[in-house]
Amino acid sequence: MPLHIQETLAQPENLTVHPSKNASLCYFKQLRLIQKSSVTIKEKDIELLCVVLSGTVTIHVDKQVFESVGTRKDIWSGKADSVYAGTNSTITITASSEHAEVAISGAVCKENYQAFRITPDEVHMVDVGSNETHSHRRIFHILGQNAAGRAGNLLVSELYADPGCWSGYPPHKHDTERPPQETDFEEVYHYRFNPSTGFGAQFCYNDSNQSSVVKTQHGDTFIVEKGYHPTVTSPGHQSYIFTILAGRHQRSLIQFFEPKHTHLMSAIPGIQAMRDKFK
Repeated sequence: MPLHIQETLAQPENLTVHPSKNASLCYFKQLRLIQKSSVTIKEKDIELLCVVLSGTVTIHVDKQVFESVGTRKDIWSGKADSVYAGTNSTITITASSEHAEVAISGAVCKENYQAFRITPDEVHMVDVGSNETHSHRRIFHILGQNAAGRAGNLLVSELYADPGCWSGYPPHKHDTERPPQETDFEEVYHYRFNPSTGFGAQFCYNDSNQSSVVKTQHGDTFIVEKGYHPTVTSPGHQSYIFTILAGRHQRSLIQFFEPKHTHLMSAIPGIQAMRDKFK
């Protein structure tokens, strides 16, 4: 079932989802910085990705320096600029612009990987669904197939759903390791809405009819450990989901779609392309 975390985004460090506290695999920290302010992060056995949501920052990863990271004024203004920081590194992030916001995502990882930058040109987009089927969304893969062999089991993307549309749909899950039908991944969703007064719903249920539905609002974060977990946004509000996926056994995500809804697999455009992009 999802863990619902609602925070006021006001402090430089104000929300952390950590394997030792909230999740078994995923890590998530939000940073909001003013110009020239810095935050240093070091986590043991967790691979980390620094995604600039807005503004511009300089990122030091041990002795490597990545300058002028971040090219958009907000999450609605183009693709993300990011730095994969590897495992067991010391990361210092300093704001270059008047304001900057950075999402630090991660997954438990015992192997050491080298840091590298992921520019907006290296972010791959998949267009899924349609407005006719009320399922249109675009998924921007920040850390996906472009990091094969260079990262552990961490996958990170940004999802944009059109007003009144569903995502994570047809309903699917990924809580059991039984390839090639399904692989076991923990997931974190962080929500934003445009305009920010928007809202939606996060469903989570299993085959035994145990279910929960929670209202989603701007700034909410959920941990999805098990079950089918579709989401929807209200008419008049575009939704954004910052998505962190951590594989328990491997990097390839295989989603299992609820059998009663298999007739939707061909009715909703782009489902197979979405599945292929996560593998």
